[in-house]
Amino acid sequence: MSSTLTENVRKTVLENGLTVLTKEVHTAPVVTVQVWYEVGSRNEEPGVNGIAHQLEHMMFKGTLNRPIQFGRLFSALGSDSNAFTSYDQTAYYGTVERNKLKALLVLEADRMQNSQIEPEQLASEKRVVISELQGYENSPEYRLNRAVMQAVFPNHAYGLPVGGTKADVEKFEVEQIQKYYRNFYTPDNAVLVIVGDFQTANTLETIKEVFGKLAKRQEAGVISPSSPSSPSSPSSPSSPSSPIVLREPGAGGLLQVVYPLPDANQPDVPALDVMDYIFTEGRNSRLHQALVESGLANEVTASVTSLRESGWYEVLVTAGSKQDLKKIDSVLTSAIANVAEKGVTSEEVERAKTQLTADVILSNRDITSQAMRLGNDQTTTGDYRYTDRYLAAVRLVNPTDVVAVINKYLTKEARTVGFFEPTQRQITEVGDKPDSAHTTENFSPVAPVLFSEVMKYLPPVDLATDALLAVVGKASRREDIAQILPQQFKFTNGLRILLLRDHSTPTVTLSGHIQAGTEFDPDNQAGLAAFVADNLLHGTNSKDVLTIAKVLAERGASLDFQSYREGVHIEGDSLAEDLPILLEILADVVKNCTFPIKELELHRQQTLTDLQHELDEPSEVARRIFVQSIYPKKHPLHTFPTEESLQQIQRQDVIDFKAKHYRPDTTVLALVGDFDLDKVRSLLKNEFGNWEVSGQAPTLKYPTVSMPEKIVSVNPVLPGKTQAVTYMGCTGINRYDPRFHAALVLNQILGGDTLSSRLGAEVRDRQGLSYGIYSYFQALKNAGTFVIEMQTSPEDSTKAIASTRQILQQIHQQGVTALEVETAKRTLISNYNVSLANPEELTDRILMNEVYELDKVELHSFTDKIQKVTLDQVNQAARELLHPDQIVVVTAGPSVLVEKSLR
Repeated sequence: MSSTLTENVRKTVLENGLTVLTKEVHTAPVVTVQVWYEVGSRNEEPGVNGIAHQLEHMMFKGTLNRPIQFGRLFSALGSDSNAFTSYDQTAYYGTVERNKLKALLVLEADRMQNSQIEPEQLASEKRVVISELQGYENSPEYRLNRAVMQAVFPNHAYGLPVGGTKADVEKFEVEQIQKYYRNFYTPDNAVLVIVGDFQTANTLETIKEVFGKLAKRQEAGVISPSSPSSPSSPSSPSSPSSPIVLREPGAGGLLQVVYPLPDANQPDVPALDVMDYIFTEGRNSRLHQALVESGLANEVTASVTSLRESGWYEVLVTAGSKQDLKKIDSVLTSAIANVAEKGVTSEEVERAKTQLTADVILSNRDITSQAMRLGNDQTTTGDYRYTDRYLAAVRLVNPTDVVAVINKYLTKEARTVGFFEPTQRQITEVGDKPDSAHTTENFSPVAPVLFSEVMKYLPPVDLATDALLAVVGKASRREDIAQILPQQFKFTNGLRILLLRDHSTPTVTLSGHIQAGTEFDPDNQAGLAAFVADNLLHGTNSKDVLTIAKVLAERGASLDFQSYREGVHIEGDSLAEDLPILLEILADVVKNCTFPIKELELHRQQTLTDLQHELDEPSEVARRIFVQSIYPKKHPLHTFPTEESLQQIQRQDVIDFKAKHYRPDTTVLALVGDFDLDKVRSLLKNEFGNWEVSGQAPTLKYPTVSMPEKIVSVNPVLPGKTQAVTYMGCTGINRYDPRFHAALVLNQILGGDTLSSRLGAEVRDRQGLSYGIYSYFQALKNAGTFVIEMQTSPEDSTKAIASTRQILQQIHQQGVTALEVETAKRTLISNYNVSLANPEELTDRILMNEVYELDKVELHSFTDKIQKVTLDQVNQAARELLHPDQIVVVTAGPSVLVEKSLR
């Protein structure tokens, strides 16, 4: 834990004011490039709220030198790229193979000063931003938070929503955005962060060559073109004496409490974070015990936000079914007052400090996260070494410090309280009719993106390095694979183990799979498999639920079980020295869990409340109806939990399901991290070698599902929502289908990327109809589904569906081009190589290759298989797998959909 995150970071400031942070990490041949601008919603005011966010969107629209959607350029490079706007900063980031570093730098430098902001593009992108905001508005939590924060900070931009408001976005003019861009997007207001496999000296020379010629700003940055004043001080936030109450359609009650806090550089911040962990981290935390264990609340979460000019502590409570929000607020207030009066124990403080420190280390294992930490620290606090100083301060926090900050900041007078009280909620449906969208819209699909244009504007890749890597890779290929393939073991009870050493950080990542998924749910007890998985950690023969939680928390380790269709996924991580404890707990719960009746009943109530909230989300409603419209009753994919099915589950059912399906011969464990292979193998043998197995493992036969004969359209209506969510698709392919790799290439072209795909280029980028649209082939072991997802304004859903179907028809009939195939292959290969640099993604990839019983060299041969895909294979897949006239279309959202559908 004492290792520093910044010991090899180098800070350089160019003559034009650009701050450069570089950190060499040579564990994988990838590099991340991030540009952080010191501007965010903090630099706004009412009337221009959302301008920073709108500009972030416009930064992908092209430059004077490259008048092309930058998402296409990033995709062609194989860069995992994105951007975000926050309170204090706007950041753009991309992670690529190391030989593409300069190309990324060239693109970022180009859009730092040459971005085009044209009227037509702004008009379409404003629609996209409004669609995004409507998605946020669907959430009661978002609406409550917005109201509370405006009350806490009535005179400061921290009280404004980061993304803006629809009213303000609609009024943005090109000149406003351009002026904002000129004021803030300059090298002296930016931080460039590079982390990964590069040589610092050479890279700094490249940075000076690429960025050094950019001019610093000519005038001081201003809030907005209409108001050159500075943000008002947040030193005197407001605190209404009575709660803010929202009575709107929704699924359940919410309580939000916000306390103003100091800025990130103030010395109380470490003690406040320790306090937060004591209050809300884990089963043993004070507020979980007071609110969740008592059944008053379904969930309690909290966070300390520490920003440049201020901060706040936010507590959010999801009420239990039929529980009174005033009573919950009273219990919450009493619990905090009790801690302030009676104090906290040294044990609690030490456990919180360990968890907090471990979380920081475990969340910085990949290079993208490390760069994010550096960029955020530099732009928020002015010091990239902030986290090192912060962790050192955390180690010094004692019980007196925790009580002191509670008494100083968490007073009744300082807090602002918000209640969300749901009104009636009813889902209505309009369904089982042909979709008329394709005949009611005047839609003319544009020609496919000319990939010759993309290549024309793409900066050159370092081909010399490319060639060198290819030669070295070919020469040492067999040796390299032997070195980095995981070692495989199989115990006599059938348990399969995969181990891969990685000494880059003092941590271990655990991933596991048990063939005990929801596909085995009985028809009348949908939710049983999840019940078992969710209750494994709630007690064993030797440890109760609080002991298990405490053992993990004392080491900052995590262990979780998540059920899905074809299995239960195990996720765990810990510091390397704590791996024996993690494995001991894992073995104990899978072998000896007892399912105490009290825990089962508490979990049932929580699950029922969660179900109410899920059925208030358009995305979840659309997904359910979409799947159930494709797969008939009695099919393993058809069933979803309902209130009735959850009430049917008894403790004996849970015990029986666990005994039948949790077996070593259907379990796979994969570990990647800093360990000795022999020692870990011995540990695993001691813990799992006596896990007994009897009889044959349960199996399922998936029936064949035919395509719908026509378009099936269903429109569930959810009151109180502002954004519509659409699922479109049909049955697809499983993981063993010979067309699998061709389908991946086809999908990348169709909708694999929201900004660069055919769907993204037309529906999102040109027409501005959707904030996000993408497609995928969900290829499981026994079944497969082809899905297109999109979010739209309700008035745009019909047109977006029509546009999407036209593109499906176009590719189905005419196919794709050779250049599209080559670009898609390069993108898939690059993204795959980048993903292997992330220990969590690497561990999951190793695990699932074994679950699917693929060849042991699949980890490395996957890219070869993608490379060998031909144009003919992709076009054959398009003809065989895309069926624009035989799909299910489900759109969930506001009632305006019914009116449009019935015209």
